[in-house]
Amino acid sequence: MKFVTKKEIRGAVECLKNGGVVVFPTETSYGLAADAKNSEAVKRVFAIKGREAKKTPPLITASRAMAEKTIEMGPVLRKLAKKYWPGPFTVVAPVRKEAGLAKEVIRSEDHSAAVRVSSHPVACALARGLGRAIVATSANLAGAVSCYSIKAFKKQLGPQSIQPDVWLDAGVLPRRNPSALVAEKDGKISILRQGSIRF
Repeated sequence: MKFVTKKEIRGAVECLKNGGVVVFPTETSYGLAADAKNSEAVKRVFAIKGREAKKTPPLITASRAMAEKTIEMGPVLRKLAKKYWPGPFTVVAPVRKEAGLAKEVIRSEDHSAAVRVSSHPVACALARGLGRAIVATSANLAGAVSCYSIKAFKKQLGPQSIQPDVWLDAGVLPRRNPSALVAEKDGKISILRQGSIRF
């Protein structure tokens, strides 16, 4: 497996600050990152993937504290997050107004967002360097399979005009299931996707 250097990460963080899109490794597959506060950057992610704007992308934060500044978790979700973060565990919860997230990452029906704290050091470093949540949708064309290597994603994209700005190559990633996806309603947990964690 290749190692992403600190210099490469610093360059990627600068790219995110300037509204760019970064391909990066996570604990599940390669992802597409953008500043979750920057509407134009998020729209570029949709354009690269060919994804419908109504399908809001998940987010990654560098810590539970950063996640708590982004969304409002109930007591049950908070308890589970403490147990499974960092890791492939995504929670859907109401967005805090002060988080200032781009409308493109907020679910219109309930003003919520899907957030996780990644266990991958590169993913965390990007969110930490930016100082806030990053978009973390899987790096693949809409409807296509997840990509576990840079080569696979470049092959999917082909010569299309809109491309990511920075590629962080960590080699071929192990094939894993996507993160678990859960929400809380009236003190009860709703499992939206089992993913890597079995409840």
